[in-house]
Amino acid sequence: MQKNIIEVKKISKTYTGDVKAVKNVSFEVKEGEFFGFLGPNGAGKSTTMNMLVNLVKKTSGKILIDGIDLDENPDEIYKRVGFAMQEVGLDEVATAREMLQLHGRLYHMPKADIDEQIKKLLKLVELEKVADKFTSTYSGGMRRRFDLALSLIHKPKILFLDEPTQGLDPHARQLIWGHIKQLNKEGMTIFLTTHFMDEAENLCERIAIMDKGQIVTMGSPEQLKKKHHAKNLEEVFLKTTGSNLGNEEINKNAADPYTRARG
Repeated sequence: MQKNIIEVKKISKTYTGDVKAVKNVSFEVKEGEFFGFLGPNGAGKSTTMNMLVNLVKKTSGKILIDGIDLDENPDEIYKRVGFAMQEVGLDEVATAREMLQLHGRLYHMPKADIDEQIKKLLKLVELEKVADKFTSTYSGGMRRRFDLALSLIHKPKILFLDEPTQGLDPHARQLIWGHIKQLNKEGMTIFLTTHFMDEAENLCERIAIMDKGQIVTMGSPEQLKKKHHAKNLEEVFLKTTGSNLGNEEINKNAADPYTRARG
């Protein structure tokens, strides 16, 4: 029986002004599972993910990662997780190899382990030929793949991916899919947020859909379609959140930057 590698117990996050971003959320992720976390913009999914890796402090509740309490021993949890964020931030005047070496040293890895892991990761993300080129010369897809490699340098047990294929063309998306499928096949637990319903349906064993700070439904793609009498995951999403990701609107009340500049 697979153990729970992530256990989230009644976590909440309240910001200044009594803004409740996450409300009493609980769920578990099994070791080796490919878990999807979906929701409209502002649903609280990114806040939840950031709380799991301790980038945002929770207001209440309990988080266990690989059996370790986040509040009691965050340093041990950092060793176990990798996090590829939506916005890729790379040192433009460093090469991929140099950045991987630096990240390995920051995790206090022995040099031999760093060199071995760099060789493996460059092959995994198909960047061997450009490993000694400045990252400023990389295309969008190459940058995403390299960011994935950076998050894996310390051999984490759990990989958190925040919109890993956002803005990529179909070919680059398929490459990323292949890489993370392989990692999962090798036993790594994957925790994914995405706005692409086909991505979630193709990759995830189980999916939680969040809306207005709470999980509104959870299950395998097939279970969710059956439960909500839906033909596809997009329809499940629409029925459970009242939102269609493709039809989200801009904020019409946002400040006009030109007006602000003239003022």
